[in-house]
Amino acid sequence: MEFKIDKFENHTLIKVLEEKLDTHIAPTLKSELVLVSGNGEKNIILDLENCRYCDSSGLSAILVANRLCKNASGTFVLAGLNDAVERLITISQLDTVLNIAESVDDAKKMIKEAE
Repeated sequence: MEFKIDKFENHTLIKVLEEKLDTHIAPTLKSELVLVSGNGEKNIILDLENCRYCDSSGLSAILVANRLCKNASGTFVLAGLNDAVERLITISQLDTVLNIAESVDDAKKMIKEAE
């Protein structure tokens, strides 16, 4: 299994269990995000603590999540980024577009504050 999905009262937490968010799992992640959003969830936390690598297809999945949450007037937060993934997001200048938290707990606080 590539993801662990937990639904909470005010958000859904998706934890990526793979070390690489790449062309092998990004399409599945996009599908899951669309399903979660389609079920009425507007706040999503994507926990990438286990991820050591992310490519353009992974970034695309992240942007899909961000757009789905924005369209639903919700909040999308990335949590637990390691240095390599954080560097990629910064180089892509997505750090100015995305909500990024150090930990899942910080992400939960960001969602609470946004409500």
